[in-house]
Amino acid sequence: MATEPVPRGGRLVRRGVGLRRGRRAVRTLGEADRGRALEVCARRPAVGVYVAARLAEGDLDRTRGSLLGYAPEDGIEAICWVSANIVPVGCDEAAAVAFAGQLRRHRSRVSSIFGQAMEVAWLWDALAPFWGEPLDLRVPQPLMQLAPDAPLGVAPDPLVVPATAADLDLLVPASAAMFTEEIGYPPYRDAAGANHYRRAVGTLVGRGHSFVRIDDDRVVFKADIGSVGVGACQIQGVWIDPEFRGRGLAAPAMAAVVAQARRVAPLVSLYVNGYNAPALATYRRVGFEEIDRFATLLF
Repeated sequence: MATEPVPRGGRLVRRGVGLRRGRRAVRTLGEADRGRALEVCARRPAVGVYVAARLAEGDLDRTRGSLLGYAPEDGIEAICWVSANIVPVGCDEAAAVAFAGQLRRHRSRVSSIFGQAMEVAWLWDALAPFWGEPLDLRVPQPLMQLAPDAPLGVAPDPLVVPATAADLDLLVPASAAMFTEEIGYPPYRDAAGANHYRRAVGTLVGRGHSFVRIDDDRVVFKADIGSVGVGACQIQGVWIDPEFRGRGLAAPAMAAVVAQARRVAPLVSLYVNGYNAPALATYRRVGFEEIDRFATLLF
């Protein structure tokens, strides 16, 4: 059986025959299961950091249904985060198919499915007949990490610093431009959405997880730490003003982000679209190494 999903006609299709087990082994997880869920995330921190971070943000008993566990026997073997984003962690084919059995009616609530590419492929194979085609399929997406003791390949840019609340009027439009360029549509469409988006950006700033280089009252580079957990952090939202691209700013700026992110968590990770050759070259120059592949479906 192939170890990586194959995109065909806008769908994520595996080579191989899927298992068709029931969904009795899937159950909703609560606060009593938090430790075991984090153990699943910690098996591969760069893969599990997103869900680990979401677990740190709320009470699983109050958000009942946001985390599913696959427990065919005594232990929890795999988990699946269920919100606007569906994120499987630690799945084999049987776990993914079992999760799909619980998720068939969630289509209207979901904006994306993402995670380790094979896990997403198994999950989507089972969901596709019920959900129809996604708006976009992004595969492969190299998952990269920089180990705690790995040296930086370039010197950090000293002008890249943590953003402050005073930077929000400049940072919010830059963040929206990044989102629109990456996803293909803007992050908000009305005043209420704009206010919500500004609060989300402000939350990252308040945590010290947003980094900028501002020249002459203009954001020329930005990046965020989007998730922290199980000894890892994940960088997201990397963006350079189009007028400043090709000037050699990216690698030193990313090195500065890594240097500061290591104060938050020792293992620094990110994933990137496979077709983004300039970004891949930048991350490799900084010292990131590819350790796996992610896949994302957008709805």
